[in-house]
Amino acid sequence: MKRPADERPDTKALAALVELQRDATKPRSAAELDRGLAAVRARVAADRLRRPILLPALAVAAAVVLVAAAAPRLWRFVRAPSAAVVVQKIEGGSLLEGGYLAQSGRGGVAVTFSEGTRVQLAPGTRGWLRELRRDGAALSIENGAASFQVTPDPARRWSVEAGPFLVTVKGTVFDVDWDPTAERFDLTLRRGRVEVTGPVVGGGISLRAGQHLAIRLPLAETVITEIANERPAPPEEKPATGAAAVPVPPGRAAVKRSVARAAPEAAARAKQADVRGWQAWLAAGQWDRILADAEQAGLTATLEKASSDDLFALADVARYRHRADLARAALLAERRRFPSSPRALDAIFLLGRVAEVGDGTARATALYDEYLARAPDGPYAGEALGRKMILANDQNDHAQARAIARQYLLRFPSGSYATAARALTREP
Repeated sequence: MKRPADERPDTKALAALVELQRDATKPRSAAELDRGLAAVRARVAADRLRRPILLPALAVAAAVVLVAAAAPRLWRFVRAPSAAVVVQKIEGGSLLEGGYLAQSGRGGVAVTFSEGTRVQLAPGTRGWLRELRRDGAALSIENGAASFQVTPDPARRWSVEAGPFLVTVKGTVFDVDWDPTAERFDLTLRRGRVEVTGPVVGGGISLRAGQHLAIRLPLAETVITEIANERPAPPEEKPATGAAAVPVPPGRAAVKRSVARAAPEAAARAKQADVRGWQAWLAAGQWDRILADAEQAGLTATLEKASSDDLFALADVARYRHRADLARAALLAERRRFPSSPRALDAIFLLGRVAEVGDGTARATALYDEYLARAPDGPYAGEALGRKMILANDQNDHAQARAIARQYLLRFPSGSYATAARALTREP
């Protein structure tokens, strides 16, 4: 006689499994799980001889039930995602709309993040918190110095923009200094590792702990030294052991030589040519020596008699020492006395940089326009277009700034101002 379907052994076994699954959402103890598994095995064993074909299906069903019941206990062993990075504390100032870090005293601003990273802006430094992400943050230094202590975590992403340079970091301790007037970038890496990208550094520079990177944009010069030997040696002395120069693209400054040879070679050439040797002094950082030499000979006489190289050296030093009038005079002398030289075109761009400090935005923009018209593919074309974009935005001419930004990205999609240009094109 055929038994009703609800009395068949396989039906009873499946009913038991359904009952177990219904209660599986409640956390089960190990003893309860063992008893449940034993009951399933017993039912399977009792029916094995009569209906062996059900064994695979029942075994799979039992496994599903056990996994579901054990899930709450197993989840404890799965690492939850890291907590999002947030600003935990700001000392010495406040975070304004747009991310600007405003100082309220004379001690600078310190920002502490939730996972332990700390950023300290030196007094007078202009900085921004550009972006706060779940896995890190992006900060920007417009002018001044800052120290960073980034908590090591391979899952985090931290970056720092300083002028046209980008520092990509993991867990590390380092100091950054950017002087927009002198166009000088300095980074001292005390612990960890970083990578620096930007003008004149090619595909990027990786630094190790204990190194100091100095970049002078006007000279297209990139120098890496050990922290213990940061002071550059004068031309007549042997440079400190370990100093090295990173190869850079050809520019108007002769900086493809190693630092260990640059100063002595320049000094030797200067001696042979019976000139002052200002190029060597400039490479050695002896700026005040150049100014003193020019003033002793008389600034008027120097501007009329100095070589093209020396005029540019004098202009650079004057800009570094914030003597805008002298820098302007040296650059104008270069244009007047050597009108057919490539440096006469370079002088137009540098006059724009000087004008940003003293003459105003309109004059600087006019000089950048002149440079771009006369040297559309010149070595400073990207910088001139980028500076025009920044100046337009600073003057609240956002429509013009966005138009220049689009033009910049078409010509220099990987240029030093590409990040700022993309940000402007995204604005309404």
